[in-house]
Amino acid sequence: MPITAGNKGPRVRGDCFVTFDPEGGNGFKIHVESRVKILFGDAIESMARSVFGFYGIKKGEVLIEDSGALDFVLAARIEACIKQLVVTEKNFLPEMLAANQYPSARKRLRLSRLYLPGNTPKIMINAGIHNAHAVILDLEDAVAASKKDEARLLVRNALRQVDFYGAERMVRINQLPLGLMDLEQVVPHGVHVVLIPKCESAEEVIKVNEHIQRIKAEQSLASEIFLMPIVESARGVLNADQIAASGDNIVAIAIGLEDYAADLGVKRTREGTESFYARSHLVNVCKAHGIQAIDSVFSDVGDTEALKQTVQRSKALGFEGMGCIHPRQIRVIHEGYSPDEDEIHRAKAIVTAFEQATEEGKGVVSLGTKMIDAPVVERAQQSIASAIQLGKLPQNWRAHHE
Repeated sequence: MPITAGNKGPRVRGDCFVTFDPEGGNGFKIHVESRVKILFGDAIESMARSVFGFYGIKKGEVLIEDSGALDFVLAARIEACIKQLVVTEKNFLPEMLAANQYPSARKRLRLSRLYLPGNTPKIMINAGIHNAHAVILDLEDAVAASKKDEARLLVRNALRQVDFYGAERMVRINQLPLGLMDLEQVVPHGVHVVLIPKCESAEEVIKVNEHIQRIKAEQSLASEIFLMPIVESARGVLNADQIAASGDNIVAIAIGLEDYAADLGVKRTREGTESFYARSHLVNVCKAHGIQAIDSVFSDVGDTEALKQTVQRSKALGFEGMGCIHPRQIRVIHEGYSPDEDEIHRAKAIVTAFEQATEEGKGVVSLGTKMIDAPVVERAQQSIASAIQLGKLPQNWRAHHE
């Protein structure tokens, strides 16, 4: 019986649909259907033969219906077909681009995180040009249950091959226990942050970390992988403090308000009255543990004014960023969460006073008649760092500070 992988249809771009009949024809035959067959047909066939040869398959008939798939997509689709037939731990890995070999950092801006469906390559390919602080390759809600296995391979190849222009590379795995399988195809291939959806307990974080450490040990991986649990239920909110304390590599906790509202049995509103306790509680937990609090996505991509208001309320509560589901939301989110002119002016004054007091050997820092303690200085330093990264302040701002 023929097996298939990939996507096809009049609206599909940057993908392909592969049909493999292991009993079809005599010997091994590959047929390519593509509007660019004259230009790239031989290259598509060559790639297919490379993948099938890697797995030792020498018999069958293959049909590749191409819609502009790049090599890493084509390889993932063919491999997904093969792995429906062959039980193997081998992986056909594309070369990892040098542009993708950059580390992340615990303390970095995460004002915006752009969600990308994990089984839709056309959306991944140019996602980095939108300048989101992070991209999320989503293996959970954005992928149909029947497509989970092939999405893992596509996300793995995208981590290695897609240039995200310096954005932090995140992957939202599936809800546990299924998500533990995702880690096998994610951890070794340049992911920076793993998002744990519908997290309700510290035990879930510990399980994820145990799997990550096992994979890293087996493959001698040295890169640090951060975690961002997502709380999406009443239980998750109540256990947020335990979750935040469950791993040294947790850099943030996000809240998912669609599922949280459903768990409460209420309707989610733009004002957010129904989620005020949960969001305020999460912010306080994150601040207490020195990690970032990340707000939920705003689902109406056409209402920019409502998004602005939502970001203003979110920032006022203490959140430090939010997810987005469309590139047009990124600029609004960056502007809303970034420090305004008054905040920047005060931050510069605080940092300057702190540096001057340090040079003079003073144990007490003051600005005018007010004493400044360490948390205020740290917050001012973060505001300046944000302003510099967002282009609101030059690197050499001290030279211009009055």
